Amino acid sequence: MTTHEAIASLHERMNKAIIGQDTLIERLILVLLADGNMLLEGLPGLAKTRAIKTLAKELNCGLSRIQFTPDLLPSDITGTEIYQPELKEKFVFQQGPIFSNLILADEINRAPAKVQSALLEAMEERQVSVAGKTYLMDPLFMVMATQNPVEQEGTYPLPEAQMDRFLMHVMIDYPDDASELKIIKLNREEQKKEKEEKHERLDPKVIFDARKEIASVNISETMEKYIVDIISATRYPSKYSEEIDKWLDYGASPRGSIAIDRASRVHAWMQGANTVTPENIRAVVHDCLRHRIILSYEANADGVSANEVIDAMLKQVAVTA
Repeated sequence: MTTHEAIASLHERMNKAIIGQDTLIERLILVLLADGNMLLEGLPGLAKTRAIKTLAKELNCGLSRIQFTPDLLPSDITGTEIYQPELKEKFVFQQGPIFSNLILADEINRAPAKVQSALLEAMEERQVSVAGKTYLMDPLFMVMATQNPVEQEGTYPLPEAQMDRFLMHVMIDYPDDASELKIIKLNREEQKKEKEEKHERLDPKVIFDARKEIASVNISETMEKYIVDIISATRYPSKYSEEIDKWLDYGASPRGSIAIDRASRVHAWMQGANTVTPENIRAVVHDCLRHRIILSYEANADGVSANEVIDAMLKQVAVTA
């Protein structure tokens, strides 16, 4: 089995376990292959937790779930030093739940900024610093943070600096009626089974092999310029449209162009291609930019969403040689 076939098999098995959330499954695998982190927004009960648990099970790797609450402390995430007088080293570092392969940061916007920021170093530098010492994360590491778009009372919106650390901000909605019917039947079948069916899990090494192949995916200068032009349109919208200029206050940082480049190459590889096309870029641009642009008061007053602003920009930005 080739690396691409192994990832396709992973995608297929996850689709059988999680019905009606094709976008979530594809994006979860894409972000993991891109070595990034994902912010997932959706209402309760839409299989967010089930998705990452299934991924961890299929890859046979570690999973930590951190339930964010207002009384959570940074040390509850990163870990802390424990005093043990009987040992030569009096203080021993006890690792927190962040030291795992896949991290589910559940309802991240329920904890204050000080706790949210405890994830920053791990997400960006893949390390944690405690009491002057640095502890490295596992090479296979991804944070999937979730938040509920409806509940705003008693929550702490993520600051822009932290939002920027997420490769993608993915939004999911209710499954359709046909999928809902399949979900009921799947749940009924799972209740009947006394033991879980065993099948061969993928070796986590397949993720690293896939990343090596993705690194060789070609992206032409034309496509690179297309990415830069899209980012430029978020920063200098007046060059493209008065309407877009009215809707935007701030554009995307350089992390935005890096995110589109990485995500589009993974998307092309997952489609079985070795070259990035405009379709690959447009397929990932919304998830890469919706959390990196800051809308104006006029846009919020008019009920214009980040998706609509990005749609308008894509109509204005052309692919030029």
